[in-house]
Amino acid sequence: MNDLRIRPARPDEVDRVEELWVEASRWLASKGLDQWQYPPRRRRMAGAVEAGDCHLAFRGGRLVGTVTVEEHGDPEWWADDDPDAALYVHDLVVSRAAAGQSVGARLLDWAGRVAARREKPWLRLEAWKTNGLLHRYYLSQGFELLRVVDLPHRHSGALFQRPTGIAAAPGCEG
Repeated sequence: MNDLRIRPARPDEVDRVEELWVEASRWLASKGLDQWQYPPRRRRMAGAVEAGDCHLAFRGGRLVGTVTVEEHGDPEWWADDDPDAALYVHDLVVSRAAAGQSVGARLLDWAGRVAARREKPWLRLEAWKTNGLLHRYYLSQGFELLRVVDLPHRHSGALFQRPTGIAAAPGCEG
């Protein structure tokens, strides 16, 4: 289980990121969940790859997951929470072949270490409002549900965070 290798995605690997996302979208639909039931946002994926924010996880040379970590939080979610005090996780996907092998947990732990190295006291993410299974997963990974923001034009909005072990600056409660 310790053979997970995480590295930045290369521009020629956007297709691989998209394939993981599409696989997850289909699996979510098969479970009756409405999460990610729209065409892949390839331009956003390519932008995350180009910026060096999108990472791929490999085990035994096989692609098993992807995660994007960014310095900037979406202002519709995080404007009231000192957005600069965190690193933000987006588009965490584990291949179905690696499901149940703690890949997601390892990617979240890795992102937390990256946030700590960048002196960010929080690792944050937003999740689909209607995906209770995902909410329970993030709670089991040590995240706290801060609130659910209900914006009519957005399906995400369940806001989670967990500390990275770096002390927050005074006045930076989250």
